[in-house]
Amino acid sequence: MNTVGPLKIDVWSDYVCPFCYLQLAVLEQLQQTYGERLEFNWHAFELRPDPLELLDPSADYLRETWSRSVLPMADRRQVTMKMPSVQPRSRKVLEAAAFARNAGSFEAFHKEAYRAFFEKGLDIGETHTLLDLANALGLDRQAMEQALDAGHFEKAVTDDQQLAQKLGLRAVPVLLLRRSDEALEDARVFNGTLPFDRLSQEIDALATWA
Repeated sequence: MNTVGPLKIDVWSDYVCPFCYLQLAVLEQLQQTYGERLEFNWHAFELRPDPLELLDPSADYLRETWSRSVLPMADRRQVTMKMPSVQPRSRKVLEAAAFARNAGSFEAFHKEAYRAFFEKGLDIGETHTLLDLANALGLDRQAMEQALDAGHFEKAVTDDQQLAQKLGLRAVPVLLLRRSDEALEDARVFNGTLPFDRLSQEIDALATWA
């Protein structure tokens, strides 16, 4: 059976989630391997919206998680990471990513936001950090500042969050895979940092291309 149109992959993630960044390279590899046979759609998932308490960056359990899980996986996947010294809220950076999508520069901003936090240790909860990122990528700094101040893309973030709740998605990263003629509610759900080979097998099993 030949697939009608590309397979669709919907991904929910948050820029303060180390496992989301670890999964990014795998998803990029899928994009490079399958090209136009896959259609990616990225969605915001704010892990700790106000008024939830933020993580303590010096907490022992957080350091243990990085030592036991994050850094060993980063080493295996050849991803440069260091434990951030801050744990900001992610609403603003998620809104900034929505701005970048509207400006046609989502993929570049998406990756640089992760790198800013997990490689450079920058506080991506601060508007000036996001504006510096935008400026470095050739985005309109003033337009982004106005959009963030006015909350123009807040609804885009909350809509993604509400859709995740409707679908029963409670943790990130999470990937939903489906044929182009299938509803999102019927997609196959894959949680966590899965390897390329596993996801490639699932993609190949779901459809054959002409």
